[in-house]
Amino acid sequence: MASKNSSKTKVKWIGVIGVGSFGTAIANMLAEKNPVMVYARKEEVVQEINTKHTAQGKSLNPEVKGTFDPQEICETCDIIFMMVSSSGFQEVTKTFAPFLLPYHLIIHGTKGLCLNLGKGETLGSVHKIQRSQILTMSEVILQETVVVRVGCLAGPNLSKELVKGQPAATVIASKYNEVILEGQSLLRSEKFQVYGNSDIIGVELSGVLKNIIAIAAGALAGLELGENAKGLLISRGMVEMVHLSNALGGSVKSVIGLAGIGDLVTTCNSVDSRNFTVGFRLANGEKLSEIMDDMEEVAEGINTIRIIKAFLETAELRAPITEYLYRVLFEDFDIKEALQFLMKYPFNVDIDFV
Repeated sequence: MASKNSSKTKVKWIGVIGVGSFGTAIANMLAEKNPVMVYARKEEVVQEINTKHTAQGKSLNPEVKGTFDPQEICETCDIIFMMVSSSGFQEVTKTFAPFLLPYHLIIHGTKGLCLNLGKGETLGSVHKIQRSQILTMSEVILQETVVVRVGCLAGPNLSKELVKGQPAATVIASKYNEVILEGQSLLRSEKFQVYGNSDIIGVELSGVLKNIIAIAAGALAGLELGENAKGLLISRGMVEMVHLSNALGGSVKSVIGLAGIGDLVTTCNSVDSRNFTVGFRLANGEKLSEIMDDMEEVAEGINTIRIIKAFLETAELRAPITEYLYRVLFEDFDIKEALQFLMKYPFNVDIDFV
């Protein structure tokens, strides 16, 4: 393997921050074309990567090298993929900020939101939040670092299927065409199509909001309410996503594209979706605390529901699926009653955003 010094002149190293299931899958895909350096916080995980070519038991391409040094990955890699859960995204970004320079290009794959609150404030203490207090992951990167060229990777990308090499597609969204072209060049293959989109906020929001609907879909499946009910939920869920995305600064086009409805259909039908699994287990009588305690990775939809519910307190907008799921998750409202209400909710029109 090339040394760090020669990597700058001869070899194009690609960085990946995070070795969860999605980060590992992306690292393996990137390693088909370029050597990859992945960052993990724990020294023992890095040792495992470099000696066994696995990350917490997940298989890794031999072209993937591990490091727990943020400075090393930033000096070695001009292009970095951030695959970190939203709950830790701000902290990780701040850790890397001193070593990131304007020439770096960052593409993240995190489907969540962060809050931009005052010192000592928490979501529990403020109750109501404005759009300016909600940050997508690209906005976190722009706020915390000097990096300018930022992109987002979103779409129906279940990690288990990517690892198996099953056909899939994704969207690279950025205001900069260069970011889209780089992402396409690095990731596109015979089995993985990569589309471009200039509406990065809309694409990020699509990936975030569909997690809410996926929890409801899992509950429907857990209660065995049938395919007709699921079709109703997905179509009404898409309408809710459109209105929420518009209110938060995204476009209708992104929601009805691959990162929106494409990902929505996938996660609403897959037992491999963490958000679907949360809804399924709720419907089978488990408490949210029990479910969260034994999940290996975060179901982003849970925190998204809390944030969007607080946003709805200041927005002149109804989002019945989000509102009722909030009551189920955080106010012990019965999941069966919530779904029965949603099935009967008095929508006056089918589509009202075209």
